[in-house]
Amino acid sequence: MNLDEAYLRCEEITTAEARNFSYGIKLLPAPKRRAMCALYAMARRIDDIGDGPEPAPDKLSALVEARKDVAAVASGDPPRHDPVLVALTDVADRFPIPVSALEELIDGCEMDVNGTCYATFDDLVGYCRRVAGSIGRLSLGIYGTDDPGRAEPLADALGVALQITNILRDIIEDRDQMGRVYLPTDDRERFGVTADLGGPIDGLLALITFEAGRAEEWYDRGLALLPMLDWRSRACTAAMAGIYRRLLARIQRDPAAVLRGRMSLPGREKAAVALRALTRGAA
Repeated sequence: MNLDEAYLRCEEITTAEARNFSYGIKLLPAPKRRAMCALYAMARRIDDIGDGPEPAPDKLSALVEARKDVAAVASGDPPRHDPVLVALTDVADRFPIPVSALEELIDGCEMDVNGTCYATFDDLVGYCRRVAGSIGRLSLGIYGTDDPGRAEPLADALGVALQITNILRDIIEDRDQMGRVYLPTDDRERFGVTADLGGPIDGLLALITFEAGRAEEWYDRGLALLPMLDWRSRACTAAMAGIYRRLLARIQRDPAAVLRGRMSLPGREKAAVALRALTRGAA
């Protein structure tokens, strides 16, 4: 497959599917933008396996095949008919991305398929590091930094913040459609919330507020990454984090909103966050 065609397909996937991340990705210069689109397309493919309608054994088999795809990218020998793998292999040749981090994402998807529950918040953070911190570290390889030893834990922390925000936003959808409740057992018990999110509504709202406060702490930690990035990479990261942090702020103001349906920011507000990030480099 022609390499330009492969990248174009990844860009099409990102434009169609990355409702929040695309606002930040668009702020990157072309080589990094194309690389991020290839990374997103692969991550999306893996996520879609875990969240798909197929029976669990079929999902687990598909994730085994995804591991083989990651190995093919790492070896530089992807199937030439697969545009996502072709583009991602080129990214791995051009940028120092930790390709093995994609296996962590697969680990996290397997946890979802197997119905893993989380006894403590530390357990949940371990899951978040797999499914989102891994993407932060991969993205850092594309952005570049003069101090990767300091930057990588911060990119990981920002991924944790975004994933906790996702969990709070999708709390009802995950329970009803996927049979998943991510909030830790010890936190639920502290607020009198049952395994299926039952119990006094005031307790559930207090639990959501409590977890939102924890997410805010992870944003504070992860956003220390921004000064370590070049201007355009900083703008990209600030835009993506800014959109999710605004969403978190809405949850903190009205935790009951997540019980009424999936929350999102209007497109004009997302665009305003991206513009602010481009001009100020802040989230």
